[in-house]
Amino acid sequence: MNLLLLPLLVVGVSSVTLHPQSHWAGGFQLQVEIPVTCELTSWKVHLTFSEDVNTIEVWAGTAEQGSSSREYIITNKEYDAVQHTGDTLSFSLVARTSGDSNPSIEATIEGCGGDSGSSGSGGNTQTQWTVAPSSGGGSAGGKDYGDALAKSILFYDAQRSGKLPANNPIHWRGDSALGDCVVGGWYDAGDHVKFGLPFGAATHILLWGLQLFKDGYQRTNQLDNMYDMIKWGLDYMLKAWNPSTKELVVQIGDGNADHSFWGRPEDMTMNRPCLKVRNPQDGGADIAGEWAAALAAGSIVFKDKDSSYASQLLTAAESLYSFAKSQHGVFNGSAPFYGSTGFKDELCEGGVWLYRATNNQQYLSQAKSYFEDEWAWGLSWDDKKIACQVLLYETTKDNTYRVDIEGFMQTWMPGGEVPYTPCGLAWRDKWGSNRLAGNAAFIAIAAAEAGINSAEYRKWGVEQINYLLGDNHHDGGCFSFEIGYGSKFPRSPHHRASSCPDMPQPCGGDRANAPGPSPQILYGGLVGGPDQSDNYNDSRQDYVMNEVALDYNAGFQSALAGIVHLIGTNNYPTTNNKCPCTSK
Repeated sequence: MNLLLLPLLVVGVSSVTLHPQSHWAGGFQLQVEIPVTCELTSWKVHLTFSEDVNTIEVWAGTAEQGSSSREYIITNKEYDAVQHTGDTLSFSLVARTSGDSNPSIEATIEGCGGDSGSSGSGGNTQTQWTVAPSSGGGSAGGKDYGDALAKSILFYDAQRSGKLPANNPIHWRGDSALGDCVVGGWYDAGDHVKFGLPFGAATHILLWGLQLFKDGYQRTNQLDNMYDMIKWGLDYMLKAWNPSTKELVVQIGDGNADHSFWGRPEDMTMNRPCLKVRNPQDGGADIAGEWAAALAAGSIVFKDKDSSYASQLLTAAESLYSFAKSQHGVFNGSAPFYGSTGFKDELCEGGVWLYRATNNQQYLSQAKSYFEDEWAWGLSWDDKKIACQVLLYETTKDNTYRVDIEGFMQTWMPGGEVPYTPCGLAWRDKWGSNRLAGNAAFIAIAAAEAGINSAEYRKWGVEQINYLLGDNHHDGGCFSFEIGYGSKFPRSPHHRASSCPDMPQPCGGDRANAPGPSPQILYGGLVGGPDQSDNYNDSRQDYVMNEVALDYNAGFQSALAGIVHLIGTNNYPTTNNKCPCTSK
């Protein structure tokens, strides 16, 4: 849909008419951004809807119903009460309705009056309201990539473990696993284990995308949300690594015990063992190397935002990388769930990012020593050869690495080794076919940004993301494999917490096989994907097609940021998807 940029004249109380950012059967989402034109110590926003609304879920404030089901008042939370001139008051909300509702909304805010730039009452002030993303920032070819990006961030928020912050945007999640040996982090998938290898792989790809396409987050007004989201993962990594004792916590929870439990993470009672690597014989070079890469990338990303935190991340990255190189082999404690096939790729990634963070030539030399000169199968939580190759090419422009990157893309593009579905998804494997295509799309866009076959790779990468967001024939077409994007999307992901009703209602094993949509919408989760014939079964029991996971969203989200960057720099390609979505 077209995004709105609406000016208005403020006289004591300001008002404007808005429209939902997206809507579906049972609700709609709205995001508002208000430039603040006076000093505020508190605020209230009044919302009047043209249709009935059952409930409002808002995270930056407290919502209460007014005189009818068409009127709601949002009052600031304590942490968000003070707003200064020049700030932007920003909040998102989800409204629950009885059907597919797309109302107009009149919003008024109390508090700002007086002459422009001054506080007090009386007089006029000119201001603006924006339905985010900002105008033109994330839309092209009928896709709202900014909306998809914002929802992907919410998926990671829904995966949070530990003591949740006051600004938790997921109303159906609460504090959990407070007795873990390291509290915090993200749960891996629809289960509640914290697996070190996919955790690190996802965090690294997300940070790489943020570093490369920061403007993609800025243009969609998601940069602060991204910083907040990714810091949750980095904070956990810092706590899991003890440089004094040289101990790294690489897993919390037992996969078999966890997979026999269906319920909320808030209700877990099973033992959650703490797995560590301490000695060279424990292995773990793969996880430690990947985490070092993520921490070093994080130090670069946070350098301008929080220099003290960036220094903390870099110090941890350097000591952890030294530890990784001393470990003999990979960590096998999480097998058969996440057993790695090697560690050179992770140590290469770590070396590149530490070189970028320190300009110490030794790290680049070490990264080069771990380079594997072969065409990668794909980018996954296990295999990062292509990530090593692209990072080294970005850094050195050495054509040695370019040859392997072009070989990878040759394998993935039409006519190569990877088969395609009838509607054009590059279908590498039945397990997480969407995940692998999203990761490859990010690699294509990143390689194009580095100057390798830019026009060809950008077109291919965008077309893969377009398939995931609706350029397919499932359910009559325009079906998004990202939950919550558009009007047709998966309703029954293989995800325990979202299958549960609102607390304190009970939730147990019966919910695993319960018919109908999940009670909670797992916004942003990218499900596993279709079979090679474009067939897809939206069933909670089908964990192949409907699994969601940290690593499923990582490349997909970074590709979305890259596409918004292409739009903003006038480099968005002309695409030619085989099954284009034609609805608006």
